[in-house]
Amino acid sequence: MTTYYSEEHEWITVEGDTATLGITQHAADQLGEIVFVEQHGQGDEFDKGEEIGVIESVKAASEIYAPLDCEVIEVNGTLEETPGALNEAPEGDAWIYKIKLKDLSQLEDLMDLDGYKALIG
Repeated sequence: MTTYYSEEHEWITVEGDTATLGITQHAADQLGEIVFVEQHGQGDEFDKGEEIGVIESVKAASEIYAPLDCEVIEVNGTLEETPGALNEAPEGDAWIYKIKLKDLSQLEDLMDLDGYKALIG
């Protein structure tokens, strides 16, 4: 398993041609208290850069973007009832989607942890 990061503050842990997708701790901290998560459904397909959901906090709403071409294979339904879990464990149990990757070469456009740390300073 390898974890990658996007400039939109998402993490993606890849195993074969499937991956788990969520937001980073930095993103959760910037959003503040998260009160709602809008997710798409299983089977929905997205192109890299398309909006795949929305996270709303007491401060703002923030879109979630597909870091690469993918199909949603599982939705973390827990977030519907307990969106605040994203504040507690955004890089753990509070993942947003499990996805099937369509083009593994797109992983080259993402960052490793050191690259992400440099991005957020």
